[in-house]
Amino acid sequence: MMLRVDDLHAAYGDIGVLKGISLEICPGEIVCLLGANGAGKSTLLKVISGVLHPSQGNVLFEDQEITRYSPHKIVRMGLSHVPEGRQIFSRLTVMQNLLLGGYPRKSKKAEAQELSEFIFNLFPILRERLKQKAGTLSGGEQQMLAISRSLMSRPRLLLLDEPSLGLAPLIVEEIFRVIKDLCSRGISILLVEQNVMGALNIADRGYIMEIGKMAAHGKAADMRGNDEVRRRYLGK
Repeated sequence: MMLRVDDLHAAYGDIGVLKGISLEICPGEIVCLLGANGAGKSTLLKVISGVLHPSQGNVLFEDQEITRYSPHKIVRMGLSHVPEGRQIFSRLTVMQNLLLGGYPRKSKKAEAQELSEFIFNLFPILRERLKQKAGTLSGGEQQMLAISRSLMSRPRLLLLDEPSLGLAPLIVEEIFRVIKDLCSRGISILLVEQNVMGALNIADRGYIMEIGKMAAHGKAADMRGNDEVRRRYLGK
């Protein structure tokens, strides 16, 4: 098992956000996590990646307990998180952002160059922007950079929080194509998305969150074709 979350509870102060969440991701899977704003999806990713500690429950990555590990230790283990809103270093260049992405692993120069070439094959436009400050990139280019920075740590599991948010349809298609490509290269993906049908079209399985709990889960193809699931949870 790549990732297993068991009975996870988390809160911000006295406000409970996660209320007994469980999910699993197998190696080589794309799993999408769907639900309305405020359902707790981003909070779940923060707990998995060590940004927020849970009040109850367990997170296991490749059968190793990581529930209360620090974020940088989790990154070194092979789990990387691309947060909502990109959160790039806007005053640094594209290249500087990429090098910072490899810092937790203390990547050597040869490894960093190899990873950079891999990234430029995924997103050729970034090669042309290497010396440009990240804050001057378009929204789509910033999202490409945010994903690329996480790839510099050589993750085996990538958490993606709303990667298509605010992007033009053609850029969304490109981002989803890259997600499928990464999975084919052996990187498992947990994808939080508001673009429901787009996510289900590339995912193997899906979970739907509702007010801090899991409301439904199943194969993505079944969820796409289930009228009750579409009507009740996906707004279709």
